[in-house]
Amino acid sequence: PSPLSVHKVTVTHVSERCYQCVRYFQSTQRSVAQSQVAAMHRVTREIHFCYGHRLLNYSGKCRHLHGHNGTAVITIESEKLDALGMVVDFSEIKRVMQSWIDDNLDHKMILHKDDPILPTFQQLKEPYYLLDVNPTAESIAQLIYLQAKKHGFPVVEVSLWETENSYATYRE
Repeated sequence: PSPLSVHKVTVTHVSERCYQCVRYFQSTQRSVAQSQVAAMHRVTREIHFCYGHRLLNYSGKCRHLHGHNGTAVITIESEKLDALGMVVDFSEIKRVMQSWIDDNLDHKMILHKDDPILPTFQQLKEPYYLLDVNPTAESIAQLIYLQAKKHGFPVVEVSLWETENSYATYRE
């Protein structure tokens, strides 16, 4: 490749001791093409929450109901800073996105809308959140991204750390 070629590398499985290094890399990475277009400011807010899920039509362990202590990493970017010198106030990201996650995902079972366990959850009045797709880390990251965008944040990507070793990222 030529010196100007840009290669995307996404790390999806790392050892526990490299967790902080990957998160640092993730928060500071910027493509060469983007830096040639315009200078950008980037802020990231982490939101921790607990959730359960299972995957339908999957042969691995994740076909069973189980839970995670997840971390949503929401990255927002802007060419210009506001009057206070910020991309977005961290407390505003927390107020809006933490509230949405707390209300919709935290301590809930995230299920596919066709999951056969759903009537049991409904009968027992257990909390759940339904998706049109399997509730993978990828689809949950996309869900959070779309909610951030819907709330008017100039979001560039959302990563969902499902465990200390594995995460999925969604960006448009």
